[in-house]
Amino acid sequence: MQLATASLSDPGGRKRNEDALGDWSSERLYYCVLADGAGGHGGGDTASAIVVNSVLADLRYLTVAELPPTGQRLVKAIGHANANILEEQARGDAALKDMRSTVVLLAIDCELRTAAWAHCGDSRLYCFRGGQISVQTRDHSLVQEMIDARLITPEQARHHPRRNVLLAALGTAGELDIVGFDGTFSLLDRDAFLLCSDGLWEYVDETYMSKTLGEAATPDAWLGALAARVHKIAPASHDNFSALAVWIDDPDDTQSTVLQVAPS
Repeated sequence: MQLATASLSDPGGRKRNEDALGDWSSERLYYCVLADGAGGHGGGDTASAIVVNSVLADLRYLTVAELPPTGQRLVKAIGHANANILEEQARGDAALKDMRSTVVLLAIDCELRTAAWAHCGDSRLYCFRGGQISVQTRDHSLVQEMIDARLITPEQARHHPRRNVLLAALGTAGELDIVGFDGTFSLLDRDAFLLCSDGLWEYVDETYMSKTLGEAATPDAWLGALAARVHKIAPASHDNFSALAVWIDDPDDTQSTVLQVAPS
């Protein structure tokens, strides 16, 4: 099994880009993480950088007993990142005392053909299978609670005046709502993952994500189409936006081949 990956991070209409992203790979494992910081005065970009660096350092040296990476283990890594932000807050720099960050994290075991993920906040992970969304993380946000209560639609949430109110974010002391996939997720050939901050999904709906995925020859081309959409319809002052794309290439996956040619 092989992976094709791409990434982008754009300041949008802001002077400072408070998003951060990164990845790490070995012959067997691949990790990628995206964080969207908040706090102002340098706090947001500091928080998101701490998250990315902490998570990748934590997962780099997993023992054999910890493989394949599970959602529960990724939650633990995110918890360590939260502790690192709290430690930095406690150092007394006034510019950093209120810094927060979202996070979304994906781990892939190429040997066992499995994936796992975890997140906190409103940065999202999508998995597309057969051109359709098979996985979408649930935001920790006020508007998500309103969607669940059927007070607004997902489309209305994108433009709601309180769409940026989070119910969970790293940099918070006490119990924190970090959600991970339960165990591991079996991968199929041509599965496609998208990790993105709210600065992207706020202006790019899932129908457009799927449409452009089907038209793109590479992950870079896919992200380029999504970025072009943001620049076309977002206001001049729009937020930073970032994304990571991971495509699965597994020609030995006979199950996927059967699924793709089966009658609808």
